[in-house]
This record gives sequence, structure tokens and C-alpha cells, in this order.
Amino acid sequence: MSLDEATRRLARLRSRGDLRAASRLMASLPDQVVVDMFERTADRDRAVAFRLLPKGRALVLFEALDAPVQSELLRGLREEQVAHLFEELDPDDRVALIDELPAFVATRLLRGLPPEERALTNEILGYPAGSIGRRMTPEFVSARPEMTAEQALERVRARLVDVETIYTIPVVDQGRRLVGVVGLRSLMGADPDTLVGDLMNDAISIHARATEEEAARLSAEERVIVLPITDKEDRLVGILTVDDALRILEDAESEDAARQGGAEPLRRPYLSTPVRSIVRSRVVWLLVLGLGAALTVQVLAVFEATLEQVVALSLFVPLIIGTGGNTGNQAATTVTRALALGDVRPRDAHRVLVQEVRTGFILGLALGGAGYIAAGLIFGFDFGLVIGLTLLALCTIAATVGGLMPLLAQAVRADPAVFSNPFITTFVDAIGLIVYFLIARWVLGL
Repeated sequence: MSLDEATRRLARLRSRGDLRAASRLMASLPDQVVVDMFERTADRDRAVAFRLLPKGRALVLFEALDAPVQSELLRGLREEQVAHLFEELDPDDRVALIDELPAFVATRLLRGLPPEERALTNEILGYPAGSIGRRMTPEFVSARPEMTAEQALERVRARLVDVETIYTIPVVDQGRRLVGVVGLRSLMGADPDTLVGDLMNDAISIHARATEEEAARLSAEERVIVLPITDKEDRLVGILTVDDALRILEDAESEDAARQGGAEPLRRPYLSTPVRSIVRSRVVWLLVLGLGAALTVQVLAVFEATLEQVVALSLFVPLIIGTGGNTGNQAATTVTRALALGDVRPRDAHRVLVQEVRTGFILGLALGGAGYIAAGLIFGFDFGLVIGLTLLALCTIAATVGGLMPLLAQAVRADPAVFSNPFITTFVDAIGLIVYFLIARWVLGL
């Protein structure tokens, strides 16, 4: 059954008050269809549908929802249901939900947790927002180098219900310092008396105060199922699982894509986002870019006399603005992506500068040559020379600025995506027009 059909049938059954049939329908739907349904429906309908689920399945599906949707769902549930769901969440998922809840609600829910769960949650909350310590899970099973394979497997069996994953097991010494990792396959395939120290491999780990995106990218690059997280004394404090790493990378990609397009990320499914939230995510950027566009208008006003002498110059203003913005955006997008992948660092600015100057110059030669011929055949080759030289200069400038802006952002600890397309487009628009009119004055003798 498709999502749309399931949503319509559920709405009809609820309107008739046939909750028994609605419950049977919910039980027959695959988990992903139910999750998609929750993300598309209104708050009140979502809460009613959630109550139709068995307790065990309700928890599984609740964990699959984005934190903002979880927060809205809780508002429609009874207090005892909320407390139960909150307690059953993994500590890292619980912290993500806390960030979406009003402070007084989060405090009340934390107080209702058992002491052990509250301690685990507070441990994660102690790390800075945006750090991997805030996204790790402190519930893991570890082994000691002096243990036998059989002893390690017994420890795994004893913690099967409590921990998030068992496929890669960190190995720690008596002081909880990370010394290696061992795979479950290796333990199961080894002789029972084999020491874990003889089976373990070197561990790839990261500090708990590193950024979550840095940790997620390390996990992806090294192709590890579990990335151990350590404190400044190299003691194991948590793990990052591959599913959490992929979610972090997905969120980062969504954030970069939104900001490069001049908006803030929604952080939730589009169809379940209130209009006021969409407006709020866009309006600030539009105001900022509007102020930037005023700079372009001011440039046109300064060169108004030049435009009056050669009206044909105005015909090419959209071409100049569009080409400069597109060239800068291409360079910015390429370098932002390279920064995210770790291919370049702010210290590589001089190499990026050389690379983008050469790239922009070659692009300018190609576009400028085409512009020279096209404009020359229609308006005369003096005018064509203006267009050709402008495109040559503008492509070189735009590519250079576009390539260096993300590096500047990284150097000042800002988001490179914020410095990318919207701001570069506005900046290059103004610079492009100045170059255009100065070249026109020089070539045409205005």
C-alpha cells in the first residue's frame, strides 16, 4: 500500500471513530511507511496515530523520527507516555531530543529518569554543542587485552540488551585507555583461550571535543562500523556508530545545500514544516542579500552617465552579472566540498589562489572570445572588445574570490557555506559592473 493511500484510509477510519480498524491498518504498514506518515501529518493526527501502535513498535518508530518531529509528537501524548518514551531512548538520541524541547520540559523529563540513565545523559550534555561528544553513545561493551576470547564473548552476551552495537569492540587497559579494537567475528572464530591482545587491531579514534562532522567524515573515510571517542587522556568515553555518522553527514550536506542557496536548513521533513518556519529560514537571508543588491544599484547609479552615452551597454548587464556570479559559485562550491572532504586546508590558500586564477583566466578566454565575436558582429568590434575583456577579467576575479572565500570562512571558524553562493554572487555583481564600465570607458573613450 502506498503512503498516500495509507494516509487517506487512516484518516477515513479515524473520522468514523473505527479505532480498531485503524489499529489493524497501522499494524499492517511497514515501518518506513509509518515514519513517512508521521512526518507528513499534522500534530494532533500524528499523536492519535501513534497511540494506535503497540508499545514496543512505538518506541522503534519514535527513534526513527527526526528530533523536531519527536518534540512535536510528545506534546500530543499523555505525560506517562512521554516519560516512558524518554526513558527508553538511547542517551545520544535523548540529548538530541532535549535540544528541541523547552527548557522546563527537558528539566522535568531528566528528573524523572533513573539515576544511571540520568548520569549517562548528563555526561553527554557536558560536551559543547556541535562536538562529537554530544552525539556519541556512552553505552558500549569493551574488553581487556588480558581477557581470553571466551571471556570477552561472555561479556558481550551479558550486555547484549544494553549496548547499541557489538560488532566492533574497543579494547581498553586497566585505566580505561584505548589500546585497540577487536571484531566480533575474530572473537567467535578464535580459540576460546586466545588472548584478546593477540586478536586486536590498532584503533582509529577521535577526541570527544572534535566537531561531529569531522568525526563522521573520519568514520566514513576509514570505513569503520564503530569509531571510539576518547577524552584528552585517551580514555574511552563513548563510540560513534556508522548509522549516526551517516546521519551527521546527511544533516551537514542538507545544511550546506540550504545555505548555498540562501536559506537556513529546515532540520525536519519539508511537508511537516510550518509555513512560519519556512519563512523564518529564508527571510533573514533575503534581507541581507537585498542590502547587497543595493550595492549593485549604487554602482549603476555611479556609471549612469556612461550608460546614457552608450545605451547598448545596459543590454549586457545581465550577462556580466550572471557570468560573474556563476563562475564564483562554481569555484566556491568546489572548494567548500574539498574543505569538507579534507582535501584542502586554510593553509593551502596560496595553492588554491594559483589554481583558481589559472582556471578563471582560461574560462575567461573561452567566454570572452565568444562574447567578442557575438557582440562584435552585432554592435561593432570595439564594443565586442569591451565584452571580451570584461568577461576575461571578471571570470578570473570571480573564480579567485569564489575559491578563497570558503578558506577565509574556515580560518575564522565560520561556516564555509555561509560565505559561498549568496555573498559571492552579491560581491561579484558589484565588482563585475565596476570592471565592465571602466573597460568600456577605456576602450570606447567615454
